[in-house]
Amino acid sequence: MKKSYLYLVVLTSIFVSCSSGSDGDGDPGPDPVNTAPTVPTQVYPLSNTLCIDNNVVFEWNASTDNEGNAITYRVEVSENSDFSTLAHDVSSSSTSRVITLEKGKSYYWRIKARDVKGEESAYSSVGQFLTEGEGVSNHLPFAPELVSPALNSEIDGTSAALSWIASDVDNDALTFDVYLDKNSDPTTKVSEAQSATIYEATGLTASTTYYFKVVVKDGNGGVTIGQVWSFSTK
Repeated sequence: MKKSYLYLVVLTSIFVSCSSGSDGDGDPGPDPVNTAPTVPTQVYPLSNTLCIDNNVVFEWNASTDNEGNAITYRVEVSENSDFSTLAHDVSSSSTSRVITLEKGKSYYWRIKARDVKGEESAYSSVGQFLTEGEGVSNHLPFAPELVSPALNSEIDGTSAALSWIASDVDNDALTFDVYLDKNSDPTTKVSEAQSATIYEATGLTASTTYYFKVVVKDGNGGVTIGQVWSFSTK
């Protein structure tokens, strides 16, 4: 009986010793939480750039990754400011990429970073630029940019100051047609060929969503239709 008891004690000690070893310094513990890379910043082309060559070299500053993971970049190019359709959607492991675009067109582009474990950064800001056309002596104006009221905002009262900014590569004098109504694609022209970049909308209905857009003309045949903006009244 004594021998059997000693044998059992030895086996138990060995088992305890082996089990305790798995919780020692050799246990790597849980994997660290993977975080997204930082947002890349655009270098070229920046907003209001005229690209003479339609083989455009897109450049950006590198993102950083806290875990040191390898990063790739997704570059999106669109003719629409909301990127509802894409002219190009490409990836790059470096901080530049050549994309061949159509001549004589206005484009928007943005970029984001993705690490090898699938974490993605937010998109960068949006850059707008033009490609020069064949033998073009006049370029289209840039699409207008909204100033106020803020997109999808709610305003007090039954009047609103609609304002925007616009520019032109050729420094042509610009005029603006303003469309405003309750349709998501406004067709009611409330002002034509105005030179001011502000329109005072009055007589609005309370608790209503309004949509407006601005068409920019340079006086030399160049016409650019802006995107549709919206706001609501209380």
